[in-house]
Amino acid sequence: MSVPAAKLQASVDADRWIQATYRVQAPAAAIEARAQAIALEQSVELPLKAVRDPRVLRDVVARVADIVPAGPETFAVTLQLAAETTGFEAGQLLNMLFGNTSLQDDVALVDVAMPAAFTARFGGPRFGVGGIREIAGVHGRPLTCSALKPLGLDPGQYAAIARTFARAGIDVIKDDHGLADQAIAPFTARVREVQRAVDAVNREIGANCVYAPSVSGSYDRICEQVAEARSRGVRMLLIAPMVTGVAALSALARDAAIPIIAHPALAGSMRIAAPLLLGKLFRLFGADATIFPNAGGRFSYDPEICAGIADAARAPWQHLAPTLPVPAGGMSVERVPELVERFGDDAMLLIGGNLLAAGDQLLPRCRAFVDAVGAHGARR
Repeated sequence: MSVPAAKLQASVDADRWIQATYRVQAPAAAIEARAQAIALEQSVELPLKAVRDPRVLRDVVARVADIVPAGPETFAVTLQLAAETTGFEAGQLLNMLFGNTSLQDDVALVDVAMPAAFTARFGGPRFGVGGIREIAGVHGRPLTCSALKPLGLDPGQYAAIARTFARAGIDVIKDDHGLADQAIAPFTARVREVQRAVDAVNREIGANCVYAPSVSGSYDRICEQVAEARSRGVRMLLIAPMVTGVAALSALARDAAIPIIAHPALAGSMRIAAPLLLGKLFRLFGADATIFPNAGGRFSYDPEICAGIADAARAPWQHLAPTLPVPAGGMSVERVPELVERFGDDAMLLIGGNLLAAGDQLLPRCRAFVDAVGAHGARR
């Protein structure tokens, strides 16, 4: 069923409204009432009869735009949400899209369409795919990436691992997202030692390996970490937006002046479709690259979801630069041909544990990874 367009005010200025689509489980006889309840919950949080102000009724109360069957007792419900209620801020946008309704287990947020005037209020990626390629000096193939693990080592041990990664020709070395400012490997000491090791190898063999330390904590602390990292020559950062808050990602994209990789930790705790959150919204908020759990690894995303994330990250979208997709989560060197075939050259392939499990053979295992990406990326 569909709500007649006549129920919507003909004078609506489309640039003032966001279209949010939800998957709602409800009997057919109850879906219109359920959709209206979600509209009120995601706007004024009051019964409609309690809203007396004409401007609020006209410009703030969300409207049910469409209801379409999407399975047995399942419907795709599209709402119009007033852009002004977001304050044009990342955290408040998430709140208005799915804040209270995320507490109701019969609803999932599936997609969002935003007018260009709205997305223009957000910067999106400052570097994107092209900027990351320029910084890493990589063209014509996917980038390679690995992670400093396990949690619990000291700065010198992480530096030794980074040295091997860089010597093997890996393009980007990132901190494990669990690395923060722990006593055994404090942020300042870790960044100093790892960046020093990477710089030494780059000078020695003429490489251009990039280190991306993980920043975390309050935004004041993140800014301190960014300043420290940049003073050491760091050229890329890692952040987990659902841990620090998406507002921190948006502010960091504005302030840091180097590319940002977004990590998906905690992204599964909300019923927001992965292509929307990890692809479209992280891109809107300024992620230059987005890590996601690829099919066939340690997580349960299927190939269709992963393709949707990559598409949302890279597809043309108004003024926003494309975000580099980073399939990860238990990938192996043996899967490189498949990964290149699936995601193409504009991707960064992240393999961590499968390399580190090689132990004393870490260097040749890393070189096998680099060689496989080079060979299969060049064939495309």
